[in-house]
Amino acid sequence: MDARVKPAVFDLTGWSAGRLARVEEALSRWVVADAPAGLGDAMRYAVLDGGKRLRPLLVLAACEAVGGNETAALRAACATELIHAYSLVHDDMPCMDNDVLRRGKPTVHVQFGEAAALLAGDALQALAFELLVPDDGTVPTATQAALCRLLAQAAGHSGMAGGQAIDLASVGQDLSEDQLRAMHRLKTGALLQGSVMMGAACGEPAPAAAVALRDYGAALGLAFQVVDDILDVTADSATLGKTAGKDAAQDKPTYVSLLGLQRSQAYAQTLFSQATVALDASGLADTRALRALADMVVNRNN
Repeated sequence: MDARVKPAVFDLTGWSAGRLARVEEALSRWVVADAPAGLGDAMRYAVLDGGKRLRPLLVLAACEAVGGNETAALRAACATELIHAYSLVHDDMPCMDNDVLRRGKPTVHVQFGEAAALLAGDALQALAFELLVPDDGTVPTATQAALCRLLAQAAGHSGMAGGQAIDLASVGQDLSEDQLRAMHRLKTGALLQGSVMMGAACGEPAPAAAVALRDYGAALGLAFQVVDDILDVTADSATLGKTAGKDAAQDKPTYVSLLGLQRSQAYAQTLFSQATVALDASGLADTRALRALADMVVNRNN
């Protein structure tokens, strides 16, 4: 009889439940309903009651892996979700992707009008940075500054906004695989990687661990977009909670249009392997949550 004990399978659902409840409670408390002229209603509609909350979970998992400040991590987790939500509000508008369905319900500009949607996105972006700088002494000022810098870099011209600019300019264009990868590392990957790095910044990881977490975030961020491209052609709108087939309809370059479905699926698995190798190299005692989140990203159906 083999006396060796097999390691317990990590329960991502159980791990996530309490943390998601904390995030939802905090978002509901911080995204107030009483902003002027109905603005709060549009903001809350954009953020609450929907979404995977992947970015907040990455922040919290990375913070736990490095033994960081949990108060700072909760604020950072909510800040990443606010930036993500604002980007979706703006991306869905007629001047960008012109979409009418998001998270299984009408997009913000459809529900509230274009002007209100624009302002709601602006307000969510500003609130994200406000959350990172509490004045109650619970988050050291050096941590506040680091978190603000990481989020600004992930969201700005060298991150998400820059990637979206490339995406809009690439409609109908033939991109090389390197060009497509560069676009998606900015458009989608930067905020996911930034979420991991913000969680790490809530603690004091060793330099090697910080590098490993950065590499993990880069691989996971790109894997998310590859899988998104796959799901755009393999899933329906009801499953996705957003319009299926949108990329092909808008003649946007994707991994599936460039590599084909099977090669794209294989590439997603390669990126998952890269993410897990990075975690193995981190030297951190417990990275099970981060590993499980990477598995969820690659094997999800929406």
